[in-house]
Amino acid sequence: MSTTEPDALLGPADIREMAAALGVRPTKQRGQNFVIDANTVRRIVRTAGVREDDVVVEIGPGLGSLTLALLEAADQVVAVEIDDVLAGALPSTILARMPERVTRFSLVHCDAMQVRELPGPEPTALVANLPYNVAVPVLLHMLDRFPTIERTLVMVQAEVADRLAARPGNKVYGVPSVKANWYADVKRAGSIGRNVFWPAPNVDSGLVSLVRHDPPKTTATKAEVFAVVDAAFAQRRKTLRAALAGWAGSPVAAETALVAAGISPQARGESLTVEEFARIAEAKA
Repeated sequence: MSTTEPDALLGPADIREMAAALGVRPTKQRGQNFVIDANTVRRIVRTAGVREDDVVVEIGPGLGSLTLALLEAADQVVAVEIDDVLAGALPSTILARMPERVTRFSLVHCDAMQVRELPGPEPTALVANLPYNVAVPVLLHMLDRFPTIERTLVMVQAEVADRLAARPGNKVYGVPSVKANWYADVKRAGSIGRNVFWPAPNVDSGLVSLVRHDPPKTTATKAEVFAVVDAAFAQRRKTLRAALAGWAGSPVAAETALVAAGISPQARGESLTVEEFARIAEAKA
């Protein structure tokens, strides 16, 4: 663990000063809300279980609040930032506030959805305050692209956190819940109030923990399984016989696949596990 002085982390005054100097105004378009509370970022790092040997990837580091806390705990931190001004400023912030850790930091300046590779050793953890408007696709992309990521902790809008961690039968269980469960065991890991952000968002935030597990054992491909999931929830009020008619080619074909998979044609998508969706995909294939 680093012996970094406590004031290495950013406080509210630091954030506002840096933003003013850079001419940065957080934009809704990119879902930017900067964390201004050092205790919160340390709590996130602690909850994520970041270890001294971890290579952590962070999406959307912004002005560097969480980045600095991650550098205190991890072996390496790779930050992915799309914003030109923020990406340009972050290395200087690390150098100024944590010079002894600067060689452990790497920056990738691009859209996280376009990331295909990362510098340095393979990442072992993903820890991020994800932009609200792209949280789910970015999370799923990173889990898919980087199978060495064993542990993930993301801060997202509370509603999104509930959806990701929902279990079958829950009214908010849906596409994000099933697809996240393909990759990992998912659970809520805490709540974050609005007052630790600048600007304060209109919604509360939640922490979601994902611990990677092997995908379901199935002869169907991930794309085939996800196609069933998408079809089932596109018309979630309908029975699977009706909802999967387009996917299967007809209601009769959908019923045949469902019966072969041991699923009631009258069931709805919100009652099925990812393993059951995989069985349906197999039955059609």
